[in-house]
Amino acid sequence: MSGVQVDQQSYQMPPEDGFTVAHFLTVADIERSARFYETVFGGRILSRGDSSGAPGYIQIANTWLLVNVGGGPTPDKPSVTLSVPADPDSVSSFMNIRVADIQACFELWKSRGAEFITEPKEKYGETRCYIRDPDGYIIEVGQRKPDFTYG
Repeated sequence: MSGVQVDQQSYQMPPEDGFTVAHFLTVADIERSARFYETVFGGRILSRGDSSGAPGYIQIANTWLLVNVGGGPTPDKPSVTLSVPADPDSVSSFMNIRVADIQACFELWKSRGAEFITEPKEKYGETRCYIRDPDGYIIEVGQRKPDFTYG
């Protein structure tokens, strides 16, 4: 589908060697979600999915996002049911995006339709805020303070 060059490594989906990491989201509407990630983050829709159950693939910077509707158990996951969040205020995971200029991203992504929970706020050596996608998933956007070191 596409490749990305990072630190002399080439990452592509699907990989020809080694592996790549993609994040899967269960969504109510594949096209709506693909448009959101394309519009807000400048993602590139690589595949729109289809009615036979194929997911949509979106390349966002150096990662891939797969979006597909939910459903009941399948032979490869016989006890698992996929669904969008029942309560968008109760989460167990979220996407984390690190940016060079959080205020610029806040203004740009807000102008593109992103719904932020709050404006950027300082916490733990960084400035961060959160966006909700159309299905209620939250996305953390953060910028490390210049004098902060991890470790």
